[in-house]
Amino acid sequence: MIYTITFNPALDYIVRMDKALEIGMTNRSESEEIFYGGKGINVSRVLKNLKIESTALGFVAGFTGDELEKGVKAMGINTDFVHLPSGSTRINVKLKGEAETEINAQGPMIDKASVDKLFEKIDEMKNGDVLVLAGSIPSSLPDDIYEKILERLEDKEVMTVVDATGELLRKVLKYKPFLIKPNNFELEEIFGRKLGNNDEIEECARELQKMGARNVLVSMSSKGAMLVDENGKTSFADCHKGTVKNTVGAGDSMVAGFIAGYLKEGSYEAALRLGSAAGGATAFSDDLATGDEILQLMYK
Repeated sequence: MIYTITFNPALDYIVRMDKALEIGMTNRSESEEIFYGGKGINVSRVLKNLKIESTALGFVAGFTGDELEKGVKAMGINTDFVHLPSGSTRINVKLKGEAETEINAQGPMIDKASVDKLFEKIDEMKNGDVLVLAGSIPSSLPDDIYEKILERLEDKEVMTVVDATGELLRKVLKYKPFLIKPNNFELEEIFGRKLGNNDEIEECARELQKMGARNVLVSMSSKGAMLVDENGKTSFADCHKGTVKNTVGAGDSMVAGFIAGYLKEGSYEAALRLGSAAGGATAFSDDLATGDEILQLMYK
């Protein structure tokens, strides 16, 4: 089974306007939509679109948490969330007009007893399972939560995927994650220098391998993606051509596509192709890409 963890999921309330937001005035929308958000949930959604099952883990709270869980289940995704004793799952408001404005809520307090319940679920994972850790950590959680999770799995053959930034990523490398997915700017942040070409990006990716990562997938925006795999090979995927509508979830889609490609084909080349197509298809869509959209782009 593939498991994804979303520590601080959200209902993303998208409000579309035909003109700019006027501060201090009554503004009227053109349309509204609600999406079930969070990086781990995004990965689970794209995996489902590619006909691969997963279970979404994490924390939910209150009536908004009930709605999020109901919505994710309605998509055909397995859920096993920890229900917090107080608070409410956050609602993020995203205003899309002449300019985009976002208001991201803080989210509920996560108590120690609830963290222990999540640890119990992690302890039940078996050899051959896959765990995806993605995104930032809420302020109510200890900043070493990723490390604690990977430490609990250290003696099991669980394939771990980490999509995080900065020290959060650097500190888990000692647990030898199967895959990490920084972008080129995050590499610059980690190594404290500008990266001007592919050779320099590859050099940094190999440094992360020396620190423990098995495979390093670097997304490079309009320059495509680079994979430095555990067999010593460096592969590239060109950026797909299309009209960018939405960058939210493109990285999560790439992670889901890579996992799906690897599990289906057992090949890093296939994983990179499907991961690149999934990321591109989401960027060209209003929401996360469907399976058909991904496959059409891959074979275009």
